[in-house]
Amino acid sequence: MKTIEKSLELEIRLNYMFKDKNLLRQALTHRSFAHENANDAFADNESLEFLGDAVIGFIVADLLCREFPNYNEGEKSKIKALLVSSASLAGLGERLSLGGHLFLGVGEEKTGGREKLGLIADTYEALVAAIYLDSDIEVVRKFLENQFNEVIETIRETNLTDLSSDYKSTLQEWLQSRDLPLPEYRIRDESGPDHRKLFKVEVLLRDQVIERAEGLSKKEAEQNCAKRALERFKRKEVTR
Repeated sequence: MKTIEKSLELEIRLNYMFKDKNLLRQALTHRSFAHENANDAFADNESLEFLGDAVIGFIVADLLCREFPNYNEGEKSKIKALLVSSASLAGLGERLSLGGHLFLGVGEEKTGGREKLGLIADTYEALVAAIYLDSDIEVVRKFLENQFNEVIETIRETNLTDLSSDYKSTLQEWLQSRDLPLPEYRIRDESGPDHRKLFKVEVLLRDQVIERAEGLSKKEAEQNCAKRALERFKRKEVTR
């Protein structure tokens, strides 16, 4: 009964009711659960993840061609890479609270699997594939257009060159222009398998921690950290 209630909760959040509930269950089943429950009738979500990756890539490419017809191939490719990145999909998955709906093995549960960004991104891809198999491409198109709506609006209002900003370089220049020392980056923790590691990084100024962030690579975590530090410094300048 509890599983049914949680399934309904997620479907309401998705604004999509599955005709085949087994597809939803499979999309939420991590391989660790499937391995520990060999007699369970449900397969893990890896095949759905594979399909979802392709479906998302196609729909996002089509969306960008329609929304930004004047952008060249390189510009659209840059935006597509941003939208379909693991960090982007993990963010969408977190908004849906996917972590709380996963079927995880005991070991994965103990190591914080519900909060692992890589795992949430994979589950999001599997969920998109499940919706596609349960309906059709147009239903998925509408779902993803709604999911990416805020990001698309932001891109319309943002200079394209800012989409892949080198926040580390910008932070360094910002500090140097104020005669402040260069920042230092330090890895606080890393977890997960080699192909899906989560890095937690902090940036320091004069040996004091300024900000912390995480990412699916050391580079991504450092860029996120630098971005947050810049935002913090700029807020302080505005309020002075």
